[in-house]
Amino acid sequence: MRSTTPLTKIIMMANVLVVAVALIGLLVLPSASAPPGAPRQGVAVSGPPPTSSASPSPTPDLPSAELPPPITASAEFARQVKANEAGAVPILMYHRITRKRLASIDRTPAQVRKELERLARDGYVPVTAREFATGRMDIPAGKYPVVLTFDDGHPSHFALEADGTPVKDTAVGIIYQVAVKYPGFRPVATFWVNQHPFGLREEKDQERAVQWLVSRGFEVANHTWSHPHLPSLPKKKIVEQLARVERLLKRLGVPPSETMALPFGAMPRKRSTVQSGKWRDVSYRFKGVFLAGAEPSVSPFVKGHDRRAIQRIQSNGRKGECRKWCSDYWLGWLDKHPGERYTADGDPERISIPDRLRGSIRADQRKKINAY
Repeated sequence: MRSTTPLTKIIMMANVLVVAVALIGLLVLPSASAPPGAPRQGVAVSGPPPTSSASPSPTPDLPSAELPPPITASAEFARQVKANEAGAVPILMYHRITRKRLASIDRTPAQVRKELERLARDGYVPVTAREFATGRMDIPAGKYPVVLTFDDGHPSHFALEADGTPVKDTAVGIIYQVAVKYPGFRPVATFWVNQHPFGLREEKDQERAVQWLVSRGFEVANHTWSHPHLPSLPKKKIVEQLARVERLLKRLGVPPSETMALPFGAMPRKRSTVQSGKWRDVSYRFKGVFLAGAEPSVSPFVKGHDRRAIQRIQSNGRKGECRKWCSDYWLGWLDKHPGERYTADGDPERISIPDRLRGSIRADQRKKINAY
């Protein structure tokens, strides 16, 4: 992946453009309706009661998110699978999933399904944003990590049928459909939520929803309380926005957020405000802060990785501002440049890379280098 100074400026400009489009799409247009069969706002999510066990009862017949047993990768094995854990990782950004797109950042169920099936066929295995940020992308050797992220906790992301299975055209429903069709496609994703996760108003319904997801390997984390434009707020208001979500998630039984996504991808002037803070008796500290675009992220093991501003890719085609900056373009680019893509070695204790990339690994990770 290219990394010259002029490109960096272009990327930042593209990110600003993505932010502008998101502002228009989310602030001006009305909220899209939930997919057919999804519960209305304030209506209880059907399904099992919340539980802290790994598999709530009754358990729908759904694929597991468990990772394969770890292996020990030798230099020769890493060469055979063409491992490159200094490569680029696509982190895809989704918003509403609607039958009729009302904004450029909306996607239809068919578009999401098509993109996820493409990822599965091409050898990508989903990991959560938390797993990416902490460097625990322990997927099978020779496979490529991809991070599926969904902003705003929209009703189209998650809802359950009366039998406890995900509604077909929600994000979770589509992810499981693809996982059934392609068994190597791990059914996990990250949902960054606001004050009403998945459009639910009653706390008992919110609790049931997030517990269902977290118990199955999905990540539910912080996207601010009311989705404001953070650069427009004073520091104390930014801290309150983040802490209030942490307080809610704690009540719902979710572990403290290790990641957060900036509303509209807009970074406050003082970055440290969104990295850690305390409001009243609630504190937060994130290991990864995510932007809104506009290229694959560098590996968390390399020197250029900035956990305070992690790049994402908007899920979209190649029209308008997406001609070079959205998922269809970048997935094609990575396919044409496989040497630039993160390829796993299957070994959580080693960072396998071609020998020429030794100098790219962060100093605190060099003891793990397995070069070939």
